[in-house]
Amino acid sequence: MVNLTNFGAVTSDFMIPEAKNTAVARGLQEAFGVTEFDDIQVLTAGMSAARVFRIVVAGHAYLLRIIMNTGGALGPGQGDPTRQFACMKSGAARGLAPRVWYTSIEDGISITDFVEAQPLPIEEALVRLPATLRALHALPLFPRTVNYLNFVDGFVRRFHDAKILPESETQELFEGYARVVRVYPRDDSEMVSSHNDLKPENIIFDGDSVWLVDWEAAFLNDRYFDLAMVANFVVTNEEEEEAYLRTYFGEEAGEYRLARFYLMRQIAHMSYATVFMLLGSRGKAIEPNTKAPNFRDFHNRIWAGEISLVTNEAKLQYGRVHMNQILQNLRTARFQDALRIVSNQPANI
Repeated sequence: MVNLTNFGAVTSDFMIPEAKNTAVARGLQEAFGVTEFDDIQVLTAGMSAARVFRIVVAGHAYLLRIIMNTGGALGPGQGDPTRQFACMKSGAARGLAPRVWYTSIEDGISITDFVEAQPLPIEEALVRLPATLRALHALPLFPRTVNYLNFVDGFVRRFHDAKILPESETQELFEGYARVVRVYPRDDSEMVSSHNDLKPENIIFDGDSVWLVDWEAAFLNDRYFDLAMVANFVVTNEEEEEAYLRTYFGEEAGEYRLARFYLMRQIAHMSYATVFMLLGSRGKAIEPNTKAPNFRDFHNRIWAGEISLVTNEAKLQYGRVHMNQILQNLRTARFQDALRIVSNQPANI
């Protein structure tokens, strides 16, 4: 047992920051009316700066999350507790996020149910997740932060200016991205409530239901970004892509939706390529023409929990994986067709 009256003595072992002792104690008291918890375990998966713990109170497991700062390198507005908690509570109200027991915007602390994860086969995820995304995007509108395409544009410029790779290796990349953003719609009126960080560790399957966790990056965004991010892990061919979008829309996707989805996938590839190579290189030049793992194999291993992106080496690899994939896609007839279809039709879902 850990007694809250002696909380400061155990924080070094459990890695609860000393400055958060009183706030955590207050949260436990208000949520459960207790002065001690049975057990605490630090959770290290993911790249967030937040401190995350599995705690046990009166025999039940909960997730304690402590926000340590209000800025994030990986997305706009990361760490903002007001927006994060509002989005999380909205998701919980519709059964998409675990039950919320306590939040404190002032202290940056939340306590929710802890979900014991079970393996979710990719084949089953292909059916379940588009329906989950449809429910997510139907939530009352989340707060706005920035237009995500503008955010990606900024990272692309930073990547270009950093010159961590020679122009001979990036010229085709920048030219292809410029062609995409010239035709891709940026209409804020089309935006929906989006999670924006649907990597495998934030998609928890308990054997019955799918839960979305870590709402740090949630804000109003283009629906196709969440769809593209999840597709990295569960969509392996065009037939599965059509089934995936059909489940999401509740009808045949049609030519325009398929084309727009395809272009968003290229934007997402460009986003991950630039962000992760900048982070992994720390802005310094990296070895050009380095081989990278196969896109599908790498994502399958992430889905299986075999790869973590915490190290700089892993970040560089992941950036390369996405860079190689977008370069491959830019050279296809489908890319040309998608540009034509989207540019010739007014924005639509």
